[in-house]
Amino acid sequence: MSSVVANMSAASPASFTDAEISRRIDACPKLASLSSINRALGELLKSDQSINSQIAEVIRRDPSLTARLLRMVNSVFFDLTAKVNNIEEAVFYLGVRQIRELSRATPVIEELEKMPNAPAHLPWRELWKHSIGSAIMTREILATTTTMLVDDDTDYIIGLLHNVGKVVLATTFPEQFSTVVATPARNTMEICALERATIGWDHARAGAYYLQRHRLAPEIVNAVLHHNDPENAGEHACYAAAVQVADQLVRAAGISGGFEQVEPMPEGAWPELSGWGILYGAGDKENLIARAALAHSLQRLPMMLNGLV
Repeated sequence: MSSVVANMSAASPASFTDAEISRRIDACPKLASLSSINRALGELLKSDQSINSQIAEVIRRDPSLTARLLRMVNSVFFDLTAKVNNIEEAVFYLGVRQIRELSRATPVIEELEKMPNAPAHLPWRELWKHSIGSAIMTREILATTTTMLVDDDTDYIIGLLHNVGKVVLATTFPEQFSTVVATPARNTMEICALERATIGWDHARAGAYYLQRHRLAPEIVNAVLHHNDPENAGEHACYAAAVQVADQLVRAAGISGGFEQVEPMPEGAWPELSGWGILYGAGDKENLIARAALAHSLQRLPMMLNGLV
């Protein structure tokens, strides 16, 4: 533990009991989007018979989703000769998978933005960019492994929600959380130690508790709980490992962790993460292939996020 965290722990023991922390989180509003995320669009996107015009018609009912979709396509496909203003064209360029991801992220972020009592001075836009970037990279990471085949959106949702505990702590303990954010730290584990020293729980535990209240699947709750220590995630270790690696890769792409300013790990240090070992082992060939594939995915990430957030 660094001297900063040690001094903080000695000077300011955890101020709140588990019961008080639970009580405050229980009082947080539930998010309807976590129970039903764009159900009409989701059903349509699952159908093999869907055509672009049908998907576009559902998207038009949601002005916010429409705006994000058009921003994204014009940002990612910056070399188009004319700006895309037509929903059908946007669906054609982006494809069903990216439309589905966008439909997952948009309502969740909009509801989180409306959480009461959250400190206005915090860089929320950076947190949203990091969350969506982590969702995209969690999916990309698991696609490069031979250990898991994910045929639903669990991977994307875990990446999107892995830092929801930061929103919860900022809302339920605004003064204490602002102190954490303002305190320098060298890495994510120091941030978690600061949270525990100041509040009593870190953002991973708070997020997992909040998601459990929404009755989300155990693999989502457990992966969020252990996204900083995936070796402790048991049967859901691959999901937690993918999020841990995604979090660091997104930082490496120049997208901060949201609130805290922690330096990203250099590419050569990625295999030092416990999550990397869980996913890729220690083989040199597997590591080289994974690093090359993920470095390629990271190149487009900042452009995609500028169009989304």
